[in-house]
Amino acid sequence: MPRVIAFLLISTILSFADHLIVSGGPSLNRWEKYRPQEDQHDRWWANFIRGATLRIDEIHRVYGKEKNIVWLVYRPSYDSRGREDGKNYISMIQQQATKRNVSLVWINSSGEMIRAINGRPGRSIETFDYFGHSNKHCFCLDYGSEIMAVSTQWLHENDIGRLRSSVFAENAYCKSWGCHTGQSMSLVWKQKLGIALEGTRGKTDYRALAEGKFPVGHGGWVR
Repeated sequence: MPRVIAFLLISTILSFADHLIVSGGPSLNRWEKYRPQEDQHDRWWANFIRGATLRIDEIHRVYGKEKNIVWLVYRPSYDSRGREDGKNYISMIQQQATKRNVSLVWINSSGEMIRAINGRPGRSIETFDYFGHSNKHCFCLDYGSEIMAVSTQWLHENDIGRLRSSVFAENAYCKSWGCHTGQSMSLVWKQKLGIALEGTRGKTDYRALAEGKFPVGHGGWVR
């Protein structure tokens, strides 16, 4: 292949490079208040939003501000929590996306999440980050938003095979900031997609966000 054509081909591929971030939704306080205090979730509504914006800022520093960042946010939970708190969280999230010049994509189901990922150009996803509730077998896009202590929308490890491996770059860096991903999902992700998914074996503590730091994973990070 002539060098000029090869250069143009590589430049075209790089121009489609994406950094993909997914934010799941928060629980409702009206149910969480019945839990013991140490087991309550999402006393702050924006854990999964602030985690994402920290990552966006880091991507801009490391990869450059011209990079394309696609931010998928599970909207129903923020609608519900906003009604509960009497605040327009949808508008606040949109403002954060505009401020950081990222492509905000609202999703309403796990199916829409899968279609949004599969719709990216081939080999374009350079990094993938998930901020949200999870257990060792699935990403929980919601948890305690419609039913107390229950998820109604999730990406199960059995659904990973529905993702197109061809949309991920060969050495894509993928990380879950949810709880327990490293116990099972990381292994299935690697088996199905051929790339590693970093996850923690234990719980993820989001309190570090108050200090401008990323969530802390307990039990060790694994890929």
